[in-house]
Amino acid sequence: MSAAAIPMTSAEPGVLAVEAPLDGSALADGDWDRQCDVLVVGLGAAGGAAAIAAKEAGAEVLVAERFDGGGATIKSGGIVYLGGGTHIQKQAGVDDTPQAMFDYLRQESGDAVSESTLRAFCDDSLGLLEWLESIGVQFRSNPNPPKTSYPRNGTYYYYSGNEAVPAYAAHAKPAARGHRVMAPGIDSGRELYRALERRVDALGIPVLRQAAVRRLIVDAQGAVIGAEVHQLADGSAAQRQHRKLMRKAEKVHDFAGGWADRLRAKAAQIEQAHAKRLRIRVRRGVVLGAGGFIFNRTLLREVAPQYLPAMRLGATGCDGSGIRLGNSVGGEPSRMHKVSAWRFINPPTAWPKGIVVGPDGRRFCNEQVYGARLGVDMVEKAGGRAWLILDRRLRKTAMREALSGKLWFFQSVPAFFLMLFAPRARSAEALAAKLGMPADALRRTLDDYNASADGSRDDALGKSADMRARLDEPPYYALDIGAGKKSFPCPTITLGGLAVDDNGRVLRADGNVVGGLYAAGRSAVGIASNGYVSGLSLADCLWSGRRAGRHAAQRSN
Repeated sequence: MSAAAIPMTSAEPGVLAVEAPLDGSALADGDWDRQCDVLVVGLGAAGGAAAIAAKEAGAEVLVAERFDGGGATIKSGGIVYLGGGTHIQKQAGVDDTPQAMFDYLRQESGDAVSESTLRAFCDDSLGLLEWLESIGVQFRSNPNPPKTSYPRNGTYYYYSGNEAVPAYAAHAKPAARGHRVMAPGIDSGRELYRALERRVDALGIPVLRQAAVRRLIVDAQGAVIGAEVHQLADGSAAQRQHRKLMRKAEKVHDFAGGWADRLRAKAAQIEQAHAKRLRIRVRRGVVLGAGGFIFNRTLLREVAPQYLPAMRLGATGCDGSGIRLGNSVGGEPSRMHKVSAWRFINPPTAWPKGIVVGPDGRRFCNEQVYGARLGVDMVEKAGGRAWLILDRRLRKTAMREALSGKLWFFQSVPAFFLMLFAPRARSAEALAAKLGMPADALRRTLDDYNASADGSRDDALGKSADMRARLDEPPYYALDIGAGKKSFPCPTITLGGLAVDDNGRVLRADGNVVGGLYAAGRSAVGIASNGYVSGLSLADCLWSGRRAGRHAAQRSN
């Protein structure tokens, strides 16, 4: 899409209104409220890594965070995609190299980033792990890394992508690379952020909280030399009320989105009424690390409307404000149509042995692939509507696992009720009639799949032999796994952002850089901007944030 196509404002609750850039060439020294070498916008994984890297490189750093900090990182599973022979892999007896990691990720990342960027990411993976551990992030190995959507408590190393799927394994030796941050319960993402925050504090980096960057300030040549920040006064009643509203909104969003939106709208009103303007002079560079734009429905409706029925995953700050700020000074958005929808059907481990069909009664994806691949194919190829077909035997096995107490509640409870209330029938034709799909198509799909399960033919979609099972014990069950299913949410994040070069500098449409401006994480196009697997976005946020922070710190005044 062209740079001019991004709407600067949105009617969505809580979406920050970004203003046109300010010409700073006429501002006198007294017009600036603060100065710094590097200003970082947002304090999540990308912003935290950028701030730390810039400070460690000798720059005077300031962070502007619209809320309390953490962003989508706090709400993540805390998985970091690491490989190339980490000590975690070696302890598990897993053999991996940077080349094998590159060969696999080249299939996932496509042309989202240059070969040199992807190679640097893979070659630096060991260094990224060492750095994370140096700031207090803990990982742990375990034998026989499982394949699952999210490992159960006590398991911190697992297969988090498509590495073992035959189509991928044919080009790269499989290796588990999902490194989960050690933390009690499901607090791995929060613990990762806490480690970053502790390091920011230890380095003495000042953080302006409840401080939203509403516009950038440029010089006569269009280079970024500052930013206009609107902050609620520390300790004020407005700040306390704003914090209270936003904490509640983030807490209730996953099960009461409408309520959360009303809370966001009230918080935005407080910002508009009480925030005070600060002009910050930046000597070396601004780093945008403000997340993606899944909460900006106006923008999503324009670039990828087919994903609107799915669940918004992330935090309120994922409203595209970083992307829009960069766009306002000439930065070019890219791959904005790329969205990741997560339709996980493992666990229960029996589910991927069934078949997933669209409204036409045909399969559209290998069921054993990572859930984000299945979810995207469901939206792009089947209009967001799909059913998982099981027979009595597979359903019984899956029910037993769902009731075993060995799965997370967010895995077992939805799976149990989905199977409990699923439409059923004694034949494929009768089931198709209940679902409103062509009976002959579903019958052919079932017959073809059973033939591949017998080993008499290859699976049409490349499913491994050990992941196939005959569906021949009626009744047959159809589990509604569509993108808009409220009782079985399909979490969704955006992957596109500002185009950047190999140093994280924001690019214009003509390929030239916007002077003094960097972007990282989901505010930028990165390793995960073509296809997502667990841990890849967090790893990219951390890696690209460090890259941008280091380069900005070394830029000439």
